[in-house]
Amino acid sequence: MPKLKTYQAAAKRVSLTKTGKLMRRKAGQDHFNAREDGKTGRIKRRDLTIASADKKNIQNLLPYR
Repeated sequence: MPKLKTYQAAAKRVSLTKTGKLMRRKAGQDHFNAREDGKTGRIKRRDLTIASADKKNIQNLLPYR
């Protein structure tokens, strides 16, 4: 059976933790951040876990992770 290809767009956006959680970055943090308050800026710096409903679909795109 041939090797499965990793979907690179998903691999660049998602990281896998040691416990098996999939993490992603909060969107919308490139520009127009000066108008937001500090609380929103701090929240955008955090990584978020991917919802369990989406986890199966993303793991199909990342076969060797």
